[in-house]
Amino acid sequence: MPGMNGNAAEINTDICVIGAGHAGCEAALACARLGFDTVVFTVSVDSIALMPCNPNIGGSSKGHLVRELDALGGEMGHVIDKTFIQSRMLGTSKGPAVHSLRAQADKSEYSREMRRILESQERLTIKQGEVAELLVDDGKVCGVRTYNGITYRCRACVICSGVYLNARCLCGEAITPTGPNGLMASVHFSSSLEKAGIRLRRFKTGTPARMDGKTVDLSKCIEQKGDERIVPFSFDTDPASVRVEQRSCYLTYTNEKTHEVIRANLDRSPIYAGIIEGTGPRYCPSIEDKVVKFPDKERHQVFLEPEGNYTDEIYVDGMSSSMPEDVQLLMYHTVPGLENAKIVRNAYAIEYDCLCPGQLSLSLAVKGISGLYSAGQFNGSSGYEEAAAQGLIAGINAARFLQDREPVVIRRDQGYIGVLIDDLVTKENFEPYRMMTSRAEYRLLLRQDNADLRLREIGYDAGLVSREKYERTMEKRDRILCEIRRLDDTKVGATSAVNGFLSDHDSSPLKTGASLSEILSRPEINYDILGEIDKDREDLPSDVSEQVEIEIKYRGYIEREKREVEAFKKTEKRLIPDDIDYDRVTHLRIEARQNLKKMRPGSVGQAMRIPGVSPADISVLLVYLRAYGRTD
Repeated sequence: MPGMNGNAAEINTDICVIGAGHAGCEAALACARLGFDTVVFTVSVDSIALMPCNPNIGGSSKGHLVRELDALGGEMGHVIDKTFIQSRMLGTSKGPAVHSLRAQADKSEYSREMRRILESQERLTIKQGEVAELLVDDGKVCGVRTYNGITYRCRACVICSGVYLNARCLCGEAITPTGPNGLMASVHFSSSLEKAGIRLRRFKTGTPARMDGKTVDLSKCIEQKGDERIVPFSFDTDPASVRVEQRSCYLTYTNEKTHEVIRANLDRSPIYAGIIEGTGPRYCPSIEDKVVKFPDKERHQVFLEPEGNYTDEIYVDGMSSSMPEDVQLLMYHTVPGLENAKIVRNAYAIEYDCLCPGQLSLSLAVKGISGLYSAGQFNGSSGYEEAAAQGLIAGINAARFLQDREPVVIRRDQGYIGVLIDDLVTKENFEPYRMMTSRAEYRLLLRQDNADLRLREIGYDAGLVSREKYERTMEKRDRILCEIRRLDDTKVGATSAVNGFLSDHDSSPLKTGASLSEILSRPEINYDILGEIDKDREDLPSDVSEQVEIEIKYRGYIEREKREVEAFKKTEKRLIPDDIDYDRVTHLRIEARQNLKKMRPGSVGQAMRIPGVSPADISVLLVYLRAYGRTD
């Protein structure tokens, strides 16, 4: 527990975490589990792990983040496995690289479960209160001060402020200085950060209305059921424990009447009236944005999603808006199934302060202030999953800073978490960053199904994964490799029995002998089917056989990506000195020089990913670095 000084207005602790959303929860748990007294601050204890927007965890690419988070020792996967009300594996019509798990959450239960975990964690203290000031002494974090005047002395700090800094919610002409769901905004901390030399900007996000489910006619909508075979998010969850009764979601569509209402009232939208200052997310636009930017589109999908088992509220996914309440009613009532729906919570947009780009390192340390880390929407990202992933890494590295250990940095070739953080660090994102599979160059290697094989060892080394879990993962890896070798080495002839088997499964016959792995590589043959001619196989767990099948079927593509990764690693190893003076690098183009000075990349590979830096600029930089290495 934190200790009191002689001065009652001053408390000592090791690490302060500012914010208890999805980033703050993961950061605080990581710090405490790694042995440090940690205080996590929240504007309201009732907002711990709040889901103020969509009632789900995972989805395309976001499911990858949650499974990677779990492999590293995070908590989100465990909590959603306990509190989901529907589960679906998305992208199954495509290859395994884009399969992503998505679960509808019982929002209240999710928040309560995460709060229970925080409350039961040793060395972790929850404190309700607004942090008003960051205390910095000689370039080092030394504490924080609350609005009530209490000083918490600490040696490291993680900012996970979400969308609360100078937040204001907009619903048409009504503008309220508040955080999400009517919670108190943080109105003092931004000025303290700017005083410490941290540059801030304004971003915007939004949320749709919640409807009273008793007033929604679901018979006019298309039912969307959950999967029969439920796959857990956490690698530690027993699949049998998630066989629960699921709730359905429903699909409906906007139409020309909806769009007419929106077009007729655009002048009352804060977005188009010039009232909103912040930049919104391109990949999760408001319904008025969709109508304006896609005028030829006759309809837009709308998903009706239950918010939990103990509430009638329904989330209208796909219709975020900042329109006035009267326009919202007109607009929603044109949608099939919502003709008589009553709004429980209005849709709204929310503006907030967040970090300007170029101030973060890959460890999520804030440059220029020793011991300060940040994560989540404060870093310019959007989404629960992106926030939680950053929170875990920031928390681990805050702890490692106090341990005097090198930070944990996930590379782009190691995980979606690496892609996420690298993009936030190297790119000047002009809108809230959202993770997508298309952002990952090596997505066939970074599948959600093999996150434990990729990252468990890092979590174990960091101290968040137990030896038992680590050894179980290593045993799984050994069984996969052993089975692949066995299939490679086991040959079958072009016998009538084998060709009859192939014919039964619409596969061409063998003309010469082949290995079982060659037969398995055929699209129409899967591992289970292969058992008909593979009588000596061991009975393997499904997660092992799944990996065997993927590794064999996509072997050529996987090997090609591995070669690309080796080339990538070489550029990452070419380090750039922290004190390099880009003004002395002659022949750099002006744009490249400006962007390199702003982003301060740590390696040549990172420099290559900065927008505005061309291959010719990299060549010039390499020539300079060779000379720099000889003379400095």
